[in-house]
Amino acid sequence: MTTSGVVEAAESGARGAPAGPWWWERRRGMALDVALTVASVVECAAEGYAFAGEARIPVVLGVLLGVVAGSVLLVRRRWPIAVVLVAVAVSPAEMGLLLGLVGLYTLAASEVPRRITAVLAGMSMAGTLLVTFIRFQRDLGQQEEYAAPEWVVLLAPVLMSLGLTAAPVFLGLYVGARRRLVESLRERADGLERELSLLAERAEERAEWARDEERRRIAREMHDVVAHRVSLMVVHAAALQAVAVKDPERAAKNAGLVGDLGRQALTELREMLGVLRSGSAVKADAEPGAGAEPGAGPDSGSRAGSGPGARPGPGAGRPVAAPGGDGGDGRAAGGAERVPVPAGAVVSPDVRGAGPGAAVAVESVPRPSVTAEQAEGPGLGDLEVLVGESRAAGMVVEFSVEGEALRERSPQVEQTAYRVVQEALTNVHKHAAGAEIRVRLAHRESEVAVLVENGPAAEGGSDARLPSGGNGLVGMRERVTALGGGFVFGPTDSGGFRVSAVLPDRSG
Repeated sequence: MTTSGVVEAAESGARGAPAGPWWWERRRGMALDVALTVASVVECAAEGYAFAGEARIPVVLGVLLGVVAGSVLLVRRRWPIAVVLVAVAVSPAEMGLLLGLVGLYTLAASEVPRRITAVLAGMSMAGTLLVTFIRFQRDLGQQEEYAAPEWVVLLAPVLMSLGLTAAPVFLGLYVGARRRLVESLRERADGLERELSLLAERAEERAEWARDEERRRIAREMHDVVAHRVSLMVVHAAALQAVAVKDPERAAKNAGLVGDLGRQALTELREMLGVLRSGSAVKADAEPGAGAEPGAGPDSGSRAGSGPGARPGPGAGRPVAAPGGDGGDGRAAGGAERVPVPAGAVVSPDVRGAGPGAAVAVESVPRPSVTAEQAEGPGLGDLEVLVGESRAAGMVVEFSVEGEALRERSPQVEQTAYRVVQEALTNVHKHAAGAEIRVRLAHRESEVAVLVENGPAAEGGSDARLPSGGNGLVGMRERVTALGGGFVFGPTDSGGFRVSAVLPDRSG
């Protein structure tokens, strides 16, 4: 039974270390209990003195009994059941009134089960009723001139015992319920605070994940849209440097500058991709120039905007100077004006016989038109054009298609397959100039597979020395796995390299 009385103290210990000594949560509670104990000791000692005279026992024994009984009130918070039992035990000696009142209040306010509280309250009421009835009968017997009615003799002890028992019990029940309600509200508030803190942390994690995902997406798009074109530019510049025969020193110098600029552009692009992936980029405060035209970019033939899937279109061409060099006033050496060259045009090897003032002969590579259906980016239908660009740059590319598309593929699948082939061809231009390339596209019932395999670099191939940051294959893996597909790449036994991807298509 006494174990149940320590529930309150155990609960207070669970909430945290008490501010007061021993089992008191606060020093104020300890001071109150000490004051009540002193008052109870004084009361019980006085009542013990009177009891010793009536019971004809030594006075010291009666006073000592009162002191011991009254001092039990000091442990009322820890053992409320023991306090009530002591009060019931000393009630026949007509002592412990304060002990009984405070003990019942503490018991009712504690976490002791209500059935135990009811039993102990009944015991206390029975003892009080018995003592009160006997004392009332004795007092009435000493007054011979007054004869109280029978109902008064019976009702008075009952009312007194009810008042001395019910009042502290109901007050304790009210205070205990109120305290538990406050603790419940406090725990609920703490729980809500922890939940809000957890939600804030999760929101921050989701925001950080979204920022990282956006950086990776931007890195993929920038790499896909820019790197392939810049790589071809460097390859063409190297070809121009190799075929220039008129004024070789000046032509080689200009062509070398073009190659250097292309390599610098790829290096800066690689650094930018690294910053975007690491998340350490600092946002610039400067806004774009007010005079910039919408959609203006490295390729003047690019479509307006730079969103995901944007790709160069067949816009205005770029002016290309003749091998004789640039006079610095927008005209080629010898007075010839610059010739506007369509985007993607390749310098023809037939310029060997051209004079110093002649314009560079070019052959245009056809570009896929940008329609409303292609607004989300290139698709499988553009692979032929992509392969044609690599062929025009001097690469030997074998392209084949297996099966037929029984239905229209989802734009995400088509664009991802295109980007995989584009990245693989770009890597061949960078690292295996002159290598033979085999491109395979396979249409299956519920998936699309692409394979790009190249042999070793040809001897005496163009040394473009293109930098590489390793972001392309990482971005391709992210694209493919995001669609639930498989992406495999690695060297072949013949010294080449193979890239393959399988993309599930759930659009049907």
